[in-house]
Amino acid sequence: MTTHNMLIAPDFSPDRFAGWHMFNTLIQKRANLNMHLNIPTSHAEQEQVIDAGDIQIIYANPFDAATLIREQGYRAIARPIGKSDEMVIAAAANSTISRLEDIQTGATVAMADNRDVKLIGLRLLEAVDIEASDLNWEVTETYQAAARKVIKGEAQVAFFLAEIFHSFSRLTKTQLSVLIESDLADISHVLLVKEDFPDAQIFLEAILNLHNDDDGKEALAELGMPQGFEPMSEEDAEFMIDLMQTLLD
Repeated sequence: MTTHNMLIAPDFSPDRFAGWHMFNTLIQKRANLNMHLNIPTSHAEQEQVIDAGDIQIIYANPFDAATLIREQGYRAIARPIGKSDEMVIAAAANSTISRLEDIQTGATVAMADNRDVKLIGLRLLEAVDIEASDLNWEVTETYQAAARKVIKGEAQVAFFLAEIFHSFSRLTKTQLSVLIESDLADISHVLLVKEDFPDAQIFLEAILNLHNDDDGKEALAELGMPQGFEPMSEEDAEFMIDLMQTLLD
């Protein structure tokens, strides 16, 4: 049986790791497909794996999805229901920064290598007349590392994927102060398949039916997607890409 490669973008909370393996096991059984799960540890590793070729399915963040659809021969087929990509800007709880207006030119921002989080964060900072060039950027391996930078005073603020921020331990969150959380709703991670992937419809049907039984519900709960997935049309994908482009412009 042919082995298909599925890649999961690395920007998810560590406690979702087991959920992706449950997800992969169920999809293999229900779609009768042999699937190899790839979970890179960083955005740089993700790009290396994709560039090496032979990845048929990608669960991608919206920024990467735009490039993968328009330049690398993928198409969107599904997205999680009610799970938009939001971001948090936070400072240390004991710092003098308690609102966006307190962020000064020259401040250091810590964040993992996630371009859509940076894009949304910069759009939020436009309200206080701060641009990317006004800030110093400290790219960390993980969001947890970005949190440590802020807590230690090595960065003044950090950008986080909201889901990951909310998954931090109580101790970590008590040492951080949320300045703002986005509420965009229309931007989310998406499931992409390579245009020539022959089993796309079988795979999609297995994905869309996960919420219909207890095993599927358990896997979706582990992923923080209790409502499951919904189909995503080419028009839906183009709308989201256009929205991302609007944020860029």
